[in-house]
Amino acid sequence: MTNKLYINGQWVGSKSNRTIKVVNPATEVVFDEVAAGNAEDIDAAVKAARKAFDKGPWPRMTGTERATILRKIAMLINQRLQQLAAIETRDNGKPLPESQWDIEDTAGTFEYYASLAEDLDESCEEIIHLPEQRFSSCAIKEPVGVAGAIIPWNYPMLMAAWKVAPALAAGCCMVLKPSEATPLTALALAEIAHEAGLPAGVLNVVTGLGNDAGQALSEHPGVDKLAFTGSVPTGSKIMQQAARDIKNISLELGGKSPFVVFADSDIDKAVEWIMFGIFWNQGQVCSATSRVLVEKSLYAALLKRLVEETQKITIGAGDKEGVLLGPLVNKMQYDKVLDAIKKGVEQGAKIATGGQRPVGFEKGYFIEPTIFTDMSEDSWIWNEEIFGPVVCIKSFETEEEAIHLANDSRFGLAAAVMSKDKERTERVARLLRAGIVWINCSQPTFCEAPWGGYKQSGIGRELGQWGLNNYLETKQITRFDADEPWGWYIK
Repeated sequence: MTNKLYINGQWVGSKSNRTIKVVNPATEVVFDEVAAGNAEDIDAAVKAARKAFDKGPWPRMTGTERATILRKIAMLINQRLQQLAAIETRDNGKPLPESQWDIEDTAGTFEYYASLAEDLDESCEEIIHLPEQRFSSCAIKEPVGVAGAIIPWNYPMLMAAWKVAPALAAGCCMVLKPSEATPLTALALAEIAHEAGLPAGVLNVVTGLGNDAGQALSEHPGVDKLAFTGSVPTGSKIMQQAARDIKNISLELGGKSPFVVFADSDIDKAVEWIMFGIFWNQGQVCSATSRVLVEKSLYAALLKRLVEETQKITIGAGDKEGVLLGPLVNKMQYDKVLDAIKKGVEQGAKIATGGQRPVGFEKGYFIEPTIFTDMSEDSWIWNEEIFGPVVCIKSFETEEEAIHLANDSRFGLAAAVMSKDKERTERVARLLRAGIVWINCSQPTFCEAPWGGYKQSGIGRELGQWGLNNYLETKQITRFDADEPWGWYIK
């Protein structure tokens, strides 16, 4: 069904009759195509979601009833884990073990929100104690309505789950627009949801270009809530579009996350977490700790070890055993990263290792893992998100300087600090201006904990109870309980 759209519980063709080619980034070979949905298709999907929300059973089910279907979705994902992981690797390029991890996390996300859906049966109403005894009041939680979700290409199925699972748990109906670069597992999710018994119109999946289907979804007046993960420029446009209808929005945008390493850190652990923080998923991670700040007395030794270990990384197609670094997702991203590396060199930064297409790779969007040193604080590569396997490393002398350098950014998604001094790490973690702070590690992510950033890294939080609240409205209901008149007019 990859050349169809999933709307109102059915597989239908796009109104445009056009398709989008799906390319394997390791070989540059087209291996599939998907329908190019447009504004008409988005309109049909939103109308289906609206009908399902206004008249269908899903919002009126108990949380426990919704949880049964969410758990079935999780079960079916787990049953197809290897198949889905293979699709993700072929579509996105990431190493197969990473794809398998992502699919496991996807199933886990649906399981987790099934539990929160059940909890809603007990927690959706809160009694409010009033000073005026003749009145009683309560606050109830209700689904926000029709949700639109626009997701990126770096974690295709997992990012879908981060939005679809809490929205469905809350009782919302929704339209999902995956990235045109990696659309296949979103369509697979639609198949799975259909098989799990999700009512028609509750989840609709429309593939298409961002400036066509994506823009139409963000502008549609029938959408009550819009959730977006992607770049800052696109997030800014979505905010402007949402402002016309005063839409409820949540944005998870870019980052340029710092990793502060103090001199008392274990050098082996520091190098491993630095590498994981920037080279996992080819550095195509919004929270990637791409600015490494190392205390001056440790700097030379750590840099030497980091270069040595980085040069050992096995590069190749994601389906090859032992590969740790696959290709970038497409030619556009490949060219952007190479351009960023070029800018760094032109502005005087030095490449300690990497910076080129690896030897022996004539096809595929491969770039060597790259380490920059000696960049200035106002340089492009130190300040801008590269979204590739490129890390900048700089030394500092004092804790105060490290905190200043870490916070001196328009981004504030994530940060990390490493030291054997527990008091220091706790102190620094609270001074770092970021929505996610890791101590003695980088990038571990759990669906139970909030995810989101400060400053230009976004608005709102996903995951955990916070992710569920994105898709809930709070309503006050106040009742006059006394038998006698209120007394303002009638005496």
